[in-house]
Amino acid sequence: MNVFLWIVQAVLAALFVMAGVMKSTQPKEKLQPRLPYVEDLSAGTVKFIGVVELLGGLGLILPAATGIAPILTPIAATGLALVMVGAAATHIRRREPSGVAFNAVIFALAVLVAWGRFGPYGW
Repeated sequence: MNVFLWIVQAVLAALFVMAGVMKSTQPKEKLQPRLPYVEDLSAGTVKFIGVVELLGGLGLILPAATGIAPILTPIAATGLALVMVGAAATHIRRREPSGVAFNAVIFALAVLVAWGRFGPYGW
């Protein structure tokens, strides 16, 4: 199970780091064709979400891999699960069911990591 959790952490980290870099470095107008929900948010909010996703993605791997404050890994997973709740709420409001489904899967994976690392497979 430990190896499985590392794989899930790596997949989530890659996803969140890529999304975070994209949202925090590109202007809102450039993101709009691929991420239509950004039209509802200010540019600052989009960049803030990007930074949160970037730091959360790094938090899934770096603390556990380095052994420096490994408790931050399940905390990062919990934070990213909460980000997915907010993302799902946005997609529900915009009537985008595919976005809600994607957020639900990512939420479930983040909760799995948080459960595993806080609980039986923590360090």
